[in-house]
Formats: sequence, C-alpha cells, structure tokens
Amino acid sequence: MRTLTDLARPPADPEGPNHSATQTDVRHAPAHDSATLHVTGRARYLDDQPAPADALHVAVGLSPTARGRLTQLNLDAVRRAPGVIDVITVTDIPGKTDVGPVFPGDPLLADAEVRYVGQPLFAVAATDFKAARRAVALAEIEIDAQPAQLDAVAAAEAEEWVRPPHVQQSGDWQQALAGAAHVLEAKQFVGGQEHFYLEGQACLALPNEDDGVIVHTSSQHPSEVQKLIAEVLGVSFHAVTVEVRRMGGGFGGKETQAAPWACLAALLARRTGRAIRLRLPRGDDMRATGKRHPFHNRYRLGFDAQGVLVGGDITVIGDCGHSPDLSEAIVDRAMFHADNAYSLGDARVTGIPARTHNPSNTAFRGFGGPQGMMIVERAMDDIARHLDEDPLTIRKRNLYRPGRDITHYGQHVEQTALLHEIVSRLETDSGYWARRDAIRAYNASSPVLKKGLALTPVKFGISFTAKHLNQAGALLHIYTDGSVMINHGGTEMGQGLHTKVGQVVARELGLDNSAVRISATRTDKVPNTSPTAASSGADLNGMAARNAAIQVRERLFDFAAEHFFPDPLPGQPLIRDNMRLEGGELVAGSSESGENETRIAWGELVQAAYLGRVSLSATGFYATPLIHYDRATGQGRPFYYYAHGAAVSEVIVDTLSGEYRVARVDILHDVGDSLNPAIDTGQVEGGFIQGMGWLTSEELKWDATGRLLSDGPATYKIPTIGDTPPDFRVSLLEGLPNSQASLYRSKAVGEPPFMLAISVWSALRDALSSLADYRVSPALDTPATPERVLFAAQALRQASEAKTPTKTPAETPQ
Repeated sequence: MRTLTDLARPPADPEGPNHSATQTDVRHAPAHDSATLHVTGRARYLDDQPAPADALHVAVGLSPTARGRLTQLNLDAVRRAPGVIDVITVTDIPGKTDVGPVFPGDPLLADAEVRYVGQPLFAVAATDFKAARRAVALAEIEIDAQPAQLDAVAAAEAEEWVRPPHVQQSGDWQQALAGAAHVLEAKQFVGGQEHFYLEGQACLALPNEDDGVIVHTSSQHPSEVQKLIAEVLGVSFHAVTVEVRRMGGGFGGKETQAAPWACLAALLARRTGRAIRLRLPRGDDMRATGKRHPFHNRYRLGFDAQGVLVGGDITVIGDCGHSPDLSEAIVDRAMFHADNAYSLGDARVTGIPARTHNPSNTAFRGFGGPQGMMIVERAMDDIARHLDEDPLTIRKRNLYRPGRDITHYGQHVEQTALLHEIVSRLETDSGYWARRDAIRAYNASSPVLKKGLALTPVKFGISFTAKHLNQAGALLHIYTDGSVMINHGGTEMGQGLHTKVGQVVARELGLDNSAVRISATRTDKVPNTSPTAASSGADLNGMAARNAAIQVRERLFDFAAEHFFPDPLPGQPLIRDNMRLEGGELVAGSSESGENETRIAWGELVQAAYLGRVSLSATGFYATPLIHYDRATGQGRPFYYYAHGAAVSEVIVDTLSGEYRVARVDILHDVGDSLNPAIDTGQVEGGFIQGMGWLTSEELKWDATGRLLSDGPATYKIPTIGDTPPDFRVSLLEGLPNSQASLYRSKAVGEPPFMLAISVWSALRDALSSLADYRVSPALDTPATPERVLFAAQALRQASEAKTPTKTPAETPQ
C-alpha cells in the first residue's frame, strides 16, 4: 500500500537529490566567516558575553490585559523580594518615555493606558535571573478592563488606523471593470508569523566613567538603539555606544523591537552603576513583541477571454497592532507588490493600516511584500479555473512585457525579458507539462490522495522605500603588516553579510580573503547607520566598503608611482596608469609576456607607504541613486531594481485527513552576478523553507481576550529538517547581470526567495481543485494547515456532490 511518505520520496538520482547547477560554483566561494565557530559552538552570542561578577539580571512585568486603565500597580512586595536591587516604572524614566521608531505610540513602560497583553509595566533588577522572575510575580496589578479590538477588518471599517490609508492608482480602474469581458472577486486572509529566532531579545549594558553607557545588543539597527537610549536617558548620542557582533537570527524582529529592552537595561545600568543583563524568556518574547502582519486582502479584477488582466481594484488591510511601528512602510510595500510579476492594467490599490489591541506588528523578511503578492497569486489561480486553463498559462500571459511594463505606482520594469526567461527555463527544466499530464492522470485514478503542481514567479523591489535609509558608511584600516580591518554599518545575523563585505575589500585590494577581517558593528566607528534590512545589507555596506578600499588603493598608487618609479622611461605610458593590485602584490607596467612588469609585495608597499606618511585609513560612503516616491500622488520609482525568481512545487494531499507532503521543489533564482554563490544558494534554500512554514504550518492563535496561545515551540510549529522537500533543486540564474550599477552587478538575495514558497500554497490549491475536476478554485487561507486543507476538501466534495454550478469566487454579472 502506498503511503504519503512513499509517494513523496523521489527516485534515486546518481547526482544526488540536491544536485543543482550551482554546485560547481559554490565549491569556489568563500565559506561564511563564522561557519566554523557556528558549528563548533564557539561563536559568541549575547548570553556568552562575559559580564562583571556583580552584574544584575532583569525581568519585566507584563500586562495580563489587552486593553484598559491601570488603576493599581503596587510593587512594595517586589522591592522587598530577596535579591532585588532596583525596580523601575514609567515615572523613573528621566528622558523621553516613548520609543516609537518613526511615529510616537510605543511607551517604554505603560503609564495609565494598557494596549495589549504583554505590554511592559515595570522592570526588576536583581542579583540573579530567578530572583528577578520571582519578584515580578509578586506585583499587585489592577486594570479596569475595556473591550479590546482584535478584528482588523472591523477596525478598518471603523476607521481605527495607526496611520491614514494610502492609495496607488493607474488609469481608470472603474472603466476597466465596466468594460471587461469577465470580472471576478474574492477575499483572502493571510496569517502572521512569529520570527522565532534562535537567540531571543537580549542585551548587556555597561555603565562607563563618563556617565555614559556601552550596550551590547542583538539588534539589526544599532544607530536607532543608540538614539533611543540617549533620548530615554536624556543624554547626548555620543554618551551611548552600541555594539553588535552577531545575532542568533533577526528576520526583521530585531529591526525596531530590540530597542526597548536595550533602553531598559541602559536605564537600570545608569541607576545602579552596575552591569545589566536582560534577555527575555521565549514565552515573554513571543507575547511582548510584534510579528509579521496578518493581512485581510480582497480583489475585484477584470480580464479578457484569454485571462489577461485589464484592471480592477485591490485592497490590503494590515493588522498593525496597537501602534505605528513600521506599519506604514510595511502596508506600502504590500501595495507595491500587489502586482507581483504581473501587469494589473488600469488598477487601484488601497492599503489600510488597521489598529488592533495586539503587540505592534513589525518588520519580517519581505516587509509586507509577501502578503501583498498573495492576493494576485490567488487571482491567477481563480482566473485559470474560471476559463478552464492551466494556471501557468494564465500567469505567463500576464507577466510584465513590452507595452505592459509600467507598474500601478509608475515604475518601469526594466528586465522583462529576464522575467520571461526565468519562467520559461524553469518550465522546461522542471518538466512542468509532462508532470502536469502525469498528475492529472494520477488524480483521475486516485480518489483520496491528490497531487498538485504550481509554478509561481517573484518580482521583488530592492531598496528601502524611505529614501533617506538608502545610505551606508564604512571605516577601513590597513595595518603596517598588511592586514586589513573593516567596520561597516551592517549587522550580521547569519546571512553572511560580513563575508561578502570582506570579499569586496579583498577584491579591491588584490588580497586573499583571509587578509581582511570585519570588526563588530559599533556606533562609535560608523555613525548614523541604516538598519540591516530591505535585503540591502550587501548592496549598501558593500558599496561603502568598496568606496573606502578604492580611496586607500588610489593613495597607494599615487605613492608608489612617486616612490618606486620616480623617473619613468621615455616613450613608455605613465606607470601610474598601469598599476593594479592582484595576488598580494602591486603590479606596475603592462606586457603580454610580463617582461616589463614590476611586482612589489603588498607588505612592502604598505610598510613603505607608512614610512612615507601616507594615510592607510579611509571612511567610505554610498547612497543609492535614482530612487524617489511621492506618497501624495502614489507614483514614483521606490526601487533601484527588481530581483526575480520562480519556483515549481509539487505536493501530495490526503484529502481525508488534510495531511500533505511537499514532494519536490525546483527553483531558479536571479542574483545577477553573484557575490558568493554558496551563501546565495543557502539564502534561497533557507528563505524558501521559512516562507513555506509561514504559508503552511506556522499558526498564531489568540484567545477571545487577546492572549497569545501559541507562545512556544510546543504550540507554534516552525519547519524542521523533516519538512525540507526530499527532492530540492536550487539553481542560480547565470550570465544575466543586474541592469543597474549595483555592487559588481549583483542582486540582493535576503528577501526575494521567501516568496518562492507561494508555489507550495498554490500547489495545494491545485491538488484540492482536482476534487472538482479543476472547475473550482478553492478558498484556502493561510497558514494552510492540515485542518484548513481538510475543510477545503470537504467543501469541494459537498459542492461537487450537489453539482453546484457556482464557481468560487463568483463571477460578477455584467
């Protein structure tokens, strides 16, 4: 008897199940600079940082109520508890009490108003962590509870927003709908996602002798942490130094929401004069911090007899939680990506950032883009079922193309041929059509187990949509032994940013990668940095480091021309114009045979330059060109370029239980001229698996009072190694560099692969649709848990048995 496990197992492959076209390249790519430290357990994270023997430990008291007035906060028993050294509330904050990153609305500690379960009310510093936790439990808290708003759609209808709604419009969408041959409409819920980083929110604050503080934090945005700490303490920014060596995962959850904990630790360090260690237990972390925004999307789209979109109306409602945080930009990015890779025609896209009494939802890999893409991918499947076409056929007809290459927000999509090339090549290489025929035949003879197949593309914009964040700095030192130290504003959270930046500097100086070292990110080395986010870490910081390296290199060339070649030969080209650094040497002169070349060892060159009083240090800077966006008109060029990709996923579903397996995945992803194929391939694989978890198994559950129920690994299911497709084929697109002058014509790879996992969700819908002979497009909200899949299967069977002709979604009468 065949089982799901048997059917998901691929046939034997002499190349191995994970063979990909990139394997030859990745063997020559430098390994992650901390790879050995990671696998041997010697990589130092915040809890591994040594602290003074008298360091104090912090626990935070959290609100048990979602909404209300704080009528009593009696902490007398807390202060008397064994080991307690200090207790603080909002009245003990000497400076600003609001730590909102962009807009106000995030009190460091609650005053009179309580806005969500898990909101910090007070903090305790004690001689050990257990003593602090025990003391917190002694607090007497009384809250006059009020009805909490936990429904984002109801909040949007009541105009309860964290920021005003926003509209992007291209052409006359109403006329497009009125003149369309077909019109469909549907609604969709897209669930949120917990970051579930391996290292939770943590920091270590050390007071210094100048009434300042040094804070080691697990944050993607050290400069913002510095700014907020200074404002909370009421001191100048220069009194606060923030350092990040590495994070045990971030994914956006540490872009803004690492700052409040660092502020609390810094405040207690200043008050007690002792080192303060703060790290949140997993349950407190999950209850107190925001997550990926859940979205409620809807569309009403018109299309012709071929399924080509002519226009329509899309609305995305983000559940933002209690405060703005980054929600305005996140909902904007959902709007920017409501088209994914398809020309919408004359369309209106509306974004509504709804306020609910939940923790303030925040950045997460993709930053709203994945949620926005989901609605148009639903539409592609729905149109295909309505017209009795294969979904891939409809997707290909709607891809951006010459004559239809302007987005609904006015940006030109430059590499449309590349987008078509990726889809076409993956369609062929994956054997899509032969597999489609085989799957249809299988489903016709299998009443319970059903297979599904889907190919979905990705077009993802690269840049911060807030223009001022598209800048970066770097500080480079060359020491007299020839070794190089580089500091930049980006942070390392496992993605290999430091490795890539080190490669850039080594390349510009003609050195081996081992000659370059990256130091911890510090606000006293590179100031006013942007967060490591928006997939822009390598683009921005790599360019800044390259700028610094070029400055020093040019200085060395000027010095060498004068010092080593004071009397150029007559009739020969200027030696200064024929210098290069390669293989750890300065090479001067040019000759095919090499006879007229002069080679000077790197160490000798550096030593001579030092003795010649040449500066061997430089600050680099980079600002992304061309980008602009006018929110008043909803038009502009918010992205420097687009990264593309496509994935084919095959699933098998047990329609009597809702259980399913992802049997095979084929990915072709565009990274331009890859900076490091090994790291980029790993990012594609990891992003896909994380996206698959978001769409299938990671379900956030709250009770009716607003308390998070899925607050740990026992109740929240992230993907494991066993969820990895047994046949997982990942290739990087080769030979097609970035059309823009990015870093060596590479493309960002942090976020775009995440959305490749939409193919898994679409494949599940395809398998379910077979229950109705592919005539019905089933509704399937996310995460598509086995329960949701089972309910969808039951609904389809009931509709099929009743022989109901109505399609889902229903066609609008014309």
